[in-house]
Amino acid sequence: MFNQPLSGNAMPRCGGIATMMRLPFQTDAAGLDAAFVGIPFDIGTSNRTGARLGPRQIRDESRMLRPYNVATFAAPFESLQVADIGDVPINTFNLLKSMDIIERHYTEHILAHDCIPLTLGGDHTIVLPILRALAKKHGPVGLVHVDAHADINDEMFGEKIAHGTPFRRAVEEGLLDCQRVVQIGLRGTGYSADEFDWSRDQGFRVVPAEECWHKSLVPLMAEIRERLGSGPVYISFDIDGIDPAYAPGTGTAEIGGLTVPQALEIIRGLRGCQVVGGDLVEVSPPYDPFGNTSVLAANLLFEMLCVLPGVRYDR
Repeated sequence: MFNQPLSGNAMPRCGGIATMMRLPFQTDAAGLDAAFVGIPFDIGTSNRTGARLGPRQIRDESRMLRPYNVATFAAPFESLQVADIGDVPINTFNLLKSMDIIERHYTEHILAHDCIPLTLGGDHTIVLPILRALAKKHGPVGLVHVDAHADINDEMFGEKIAHGTPFRRAVEEGLLDCQRVVQIGLRGTGYSADEFDWSRDQGFRVVPAEECWHKSLVPLMAEIRERLGSGPVYISFDIDGIDPAYAPGTGTAEIGGLTVPQALEIIRGLRGCQVVGGDLVEVSPPYDPFGNTSVLAANLLFEMLCVLPGVRYDR
């Protein structure tokens, strides 16, 4: 018997415990195929704070989500055992200790159970320890990274680990299969003409936001699926990849971003890939007064669940 989100007919959607999609809660991933897990962390941010409150708000705004995807015909709760396993107990005063805590938590409490993690962030620093844990299990992984920023800085204020550095460190540590990495939605102002050249030099496929304007991304995703092949793939989705008209509640907003339909096309375009995990990061509830950013984040995490291996599609 698979876990089911609590129905709005059994408990009003304004009531009940605020787990992700109102799913059952358990303390670890034992017996699960996939798990929603929060990381309330934002001490790696460089501009507006508040992403530590993201997991709680995303869970709250997930209350309208229903178990069946009527657009793609995915029935994840008829084919996978899923639960909310709560938050990683990070150290709010020490970034480096938190990196170790996150890596150990994913290694011992999630991946040891052969469970696929879907992470509610938190700022983008958290992807580094997640990738470290995944690499122990799968080796270097492919990556689909949606973001306004490449997050490939060598350092920020002299620090090697922050929300703008994780993919530089991931390459240096051998966590990524660089020929199977794509970055989508990069844009904004920069410090030089070679802002994204380091990514290209590693073999990444870089898709600036301007290449996405006024078009469907279905053809792009067909190209990306071919590039990703049959190996393990991780999805890292920074909400600021979406234009701030749709997702204002984030720390480093940039104009000219992706639309919500394009975000759906990107995630749905990964159906059939060997997705081994995903995250949705940089939601900052203090800058999201109407909850729209968190509603979007919750829906995108549900879409990630729908493309996991083993999900049943009714058409």
